Amino acid sequence: MAFSFDNFPTEELHEECGVFGIYSDGTLNPAYASYNGLLSLQHRGQESCGIAVNDCGVIDYHKDMGLVTEVFNNSVLDSLPGQMAVAHVRYSTAGGSIRENSQPLVMRYIKGVIAIAHNGNLTNAVEIRRELEHRGAIFQTTIDSEVIAYIIARERIKCHSVEEAVRRAMYQINGAYSLLVMSPRKLIAARDPFGFRPLCMGKINGTYVFASESCALDAAGAEFVRDVEPGEIIVVDENGIKSIKDHCGAKKALCVFEYIYFARTDSIIDGIGVYEARKQAGRILAREFPVDADLVIGVPESGIDAAIGYSEYSGIPYEKGIVKNNYIGRTFIKPSQKERMKSVRIKLNPLGTSVKGKRVVMLDDSIVRGTTCDRIVKMLKDAGAKEVHLRISSPPFMWPCYYGTDIPSREELIACNHTVEEIGKISGADSIGFLPAEYLSEMLFHKDCGYCDACFSGNYPAETTTKMLQGKERGGMEFKKC
Repeated sequence: MAFSFDNFPTEELHEECGVFGIYSDGTLNPAYASYNGLLSLQHRGQESCGIAVNDCGVIDYHKDMGLVTEVFNNSVLDSLPGQMAVAHVRYSTAGGSIRENSQPLVMRYIKGVIAIAHNGNLTNAVEIRRELEHRGAIFQTTIDSEVIAYIIARERIKCHSVEEAVRRAMYQINGAYSLLVMSPRKLIAARDPFGFRPLCMGKINGTYVFASESCALDAAGAEFVRDVEPGEIIVVDENGIKSIKDHCGAKKALCVFEYIYFARTDSIIDGIGVYEARKQAGRILAREFPVDADLVIGVPESGIDAAIGYSEYSGIPYEKGIVKNNYIGRTFIKPSQKERMKSVRIKLNPLGTSVKGKRVVMLDDSIVRGTTCDRIVKMLKDAGAKEVHLRISSPPFMWPCYYGTDIPSREELIACNHTVEEIGKISGADSIGFLPAEYLSEMLFHKDCGYCDACFSGNYPAETTTKMLQGKERGGMEFKKC
């Protein structure tokens, strides 16, 4: 089944999922720790969620469509006793919005059972899946995470351990994956050699915890230890913890948009605080695109951090200028574009007492299709703002993403069809400025962390197949992202 980014033309970008895993010595209850961890990762996926728990080699799970608080309650969590768990929150871009595609995937095969939670997107999933199907494989989902599970299961039959099967599978899969694998006796964390997606490790006593972001470790009560290295496999079992680094050594390429938008403000990824990176972006914008104004505001949530940085550098006071309603559903599920447009006003509303009669600098994290910024600018001017100067804390999107972010085809990206000046006019802003791509390194304080900026530059770190390139340019692909 193919999907298209045209189905739900929303302005917001979505990073597809978050993962959480725990191997407990009894200090933490795996089901409840996973629940708390998923709550902290809810921003990474609001469509479905699940927890799989291992109780003395028997893996049971519960997953469904909906938010974490909708899918789980005390009764469900109490029914999932065990010593380790893997958990997942998911967001899909379109037609893959079905329970079968929710994770973790629990797969039974000749060696027993494994549970898998995956964040990312494989670039060779189509080719692998077709090769497996021609050999008789039957797939139950339309996500590439099942391809990973199948390869691991196939390799496990031929080797002595599940970690060796994961190691062998990593030679066959390309693209982005932060991966948690739970077997009857082991918990395994693996990150692709480029480190596209974040994955970190925490500890409390003899309990080890893995999560997409450090904020989830805090929520579970674990202390941050370190990030999982790109290409690294970490194995936890009754004998302790060990690291396998056969796949390490590639040039690191963490998605830079984690810092700009995806990650939660209080997370630290690969040694860089998300909050500080966003403030730094605001400082750069204030330096490169100064303007006479009365106040600085931010579009909730990630735009607020950049606005604080802009205010600090420019000396223009920061105030809250837009109020966000956190208790409504996502705008993209509205049945028509007209309804989606109405939902923007329901979701975001200007604070008239702050902006009336003022020259306003508004910070936002990105402009994708350009379907929202004009309405926000209009709302501010309708509320009495004399001027609205738009500052964007990312460069213009020029290229689609193949590693797990729903950046659409080039024909849908406003920056591919209009100049910056034209985008400014379309938005209705009195001026506009994007973060220059050459300053992304400065945003990350010039730390040697390595990042992927392919959506801005077109320089893809990992291999992409011709079929994938053609599919994305058409606006469709044959797989749902995890």
